[in-house]
Amino acid sequence: MLCLSFTPLLALVLGASLGTAFPQDALKKSCSLSKYQFLVPHELKAVQKMKKQFEDIMLLSDRKCNTRLFHRKWNTAELPVPDRVMLVEAELDLATAMLGLPTAPKFAETRQRPLAFLTQAREDLRGCMAMEAPSHQPSGKLRHWLQKLQTAKKTETVGCLEATTILHLFQVLNDLRCTALREQCT
Repeated sequence: MLCLSFTPLLALVLGASLGTAFPQDALKKSCSLSKYQFLVPHELKAVQKMKKQFEDIMLLSDRKCNTRLFHRKWNTAELPVPDRVMLVEAELDLATAMLGLPTAPKFAETRQRPLAFLTQAREDLRGCMAMEAPSHQPSGKLRHWLQKLQTAKKTETVGCLEATTILHLFQVLNDLRCTALREQCT
């Protein structure tokens, strides 16, 4: 009888000992972007709804925008993984900044879900960058694109950057997916 009651007690003590030997923070510090490999349909629908609403608003306005920020001669899959992470982080920084701008109340409501999703993805990517390649130097392709982004931020109107970003959000999501896959993708 003593042996039966001793076994659960031993399991409890060993479990507690192992818990202190491997702190919970150590488990949280792994870099996993796997949740972005297959984007959840309701997140995609929220982005589609916002993009459609924005396109309808744009039809009523006279926004002229000639920036070709998201038109690249190379594909994200051609970049090494650390470059992909840097690219997507920059894209997500721009997207969250543009979705966070003041706007009409109805459109602001439509933006909330995509903004929350993209903000979370950006934070997850930042955690991975800090762990995997904190001092990575971007390749020539990426460095050129990052310079193009900085120039666009200085020379383009906020409305132009907002329009370009929202209209290319599915490209940003595809780049995120490609980065999460960590292998060649299309």
